[in-house]
Amino acid sequence: LGVKLGEMLGVKLGETEAEIIKKIYENKYITANELSKHLIISLTAVENNISKLKQKGILKRIGPDKGGYWEIVDKKGGKK
Repeated sequence: LGVKLGEMLGVKLGETEAEIIKKIYENKYITANELSKHLIISLTAVENNISKLKQKGILKRIGPDKGGYWEIVDKKGGKK
């Protein structure tokens, strides 16, 4: 799903980026800490990958860190 998700979004994703998008797709309220535990990578690595995804225009944070959620932006045509 991860790589295919990247293709569907119209952008090339690294393996970790794809896994983060997959987890966010499953739960838009997931925290960076939870992502770190699920993917067995450091919190810093999660934050760096999220930053890259935001720069690519794929990921948006809606609302505050606490109580907000993630939005995956489809480069080919809107929101997921």
